[in-house]
Amino acid sequence: MTHNPVLNTVSAHTLLLGMIVPVVTGCAGRIPRAALAMNPQTLEFRERSTRRFETTDESRILAASAALLQDLGFAIDDSETELGLIVASKERSAVEGGQVAAKIAYAVLFQADLPIDAQQKLRASVVTRPKGGEIAVRVTFQRIVWNDRGQVSKLELLDDPGMYQEFFDKLSKSVFLEAHKI
Repeated sequence: MTHNPVLNTVSAHTLLLGMIVPVVTGCAGRIPRAALAMNPQTLEFRERSTRRFETTDESRILAASAALLQDLGFAIDDSETELGLIVASKERSAVEGGQVAAKIAYAVLFQADLPIDAQQKLRASVVTRPKGGEIAVRVTFQRIVWNDRGQVSKLELLDDPGMYQEFFDKLSKSVFLEAHKI
């Protein structure tokens, strides 16, 4: 009996494909239609996180957005002006007094160590999209929290309406002042 490595490789690929295809095709019909539909909360958040500016100068909007993020304490991590994208972040302590008190009480009562939040990274993403004679600006804020064991304890989208309103109020002022050279 001869050993043909090409034939064995083809046979292995055929066998693997024979196992994967039924799984993939079986799962394809199981995605509910509602899973792909936007719910009212998603649309509300999109409205809250997006503003339109009556200008065609996308570079001015991006520059004002980057400056504003830096004024808010963020460091620019990535910027792709041709794509209309800015990603920024800032790190802060996530230690809260209530968690520290609970950790101490837990240690006293149960002689065990309870993990608490230690460090957090706030991320901001700004995306611009020119449309007609205006530019849509969308900003999102996220938070990643690590506990004192170095594990991610929270990964969340920040949805505080005041945060988004404040960002766009400041961005509007900045764009206005820059446009009028004030």
